[in-house]
Amino acid sequence: MSPENDSSLRQIFERAEGGDAAARESLFTLLYDELHRLAHANVARARGAMTWNTTTLVHEAYLGISRREGLAFVDENRFLGYAARAMRGLVIDEIRARRTRRHGGDVAFVPLAEAAIAAAGSPDEVERLGDALADLANLEPALAELVDLSFFCGFTLAEIADLRGVSERTVQRDWAKARLLLHTALERT
Repeated sequence: MSPENDSSLRQIFERAEGGDAAARESLFTLLYDELHRLAHANVARARGAMTWNTTTLVHEAYLGISRREGLAFVDENRFLGYAARAMRGLVIDEIRARRTRRHGGDVAFVPLAEAAIAAAGSPDEVERLGDALADLANLEPALAELVDLSFFCGFTLAEIADLRGVSERTVQRDWAKARLLLHTALERT
């Protein structure tokens, strides 16, 4: 992004942080392609367990975020991270609602191997991963954010290190710890 565009985007973030609804709408317009890419990854991860398409997920995330008061995004990465977490929540809610409608709410848990954490396949696994992430967020919020940024936003560990202002090695250690805690939580269910 050019310095002029970067400065313009920064000004839009500042206006949005101040409560300017038009600025929030501008953010979605400017970042729509990136939001669409994130939504596509979430829909693909759900593997047919959702009736929503990518565009619907982007728009539902927009509606949810636009209704929230007091949200502050200092930069594009934090905005996209929040949007990705919102999309993940919507995907999990849709999977749960569909299962409830379809199967009366009966949940059959399928064991999730550690390798599946990197590529959750079935809707059950996505839902279980969401529950495990919620538990991790209560225990270690920074580790849960790391998983969100890496798994759901698609950031590399180097990008996350840069975002957090720490070394890549620190992020690698945190990533190993997060995977271990998630694996342990998923094995218990």
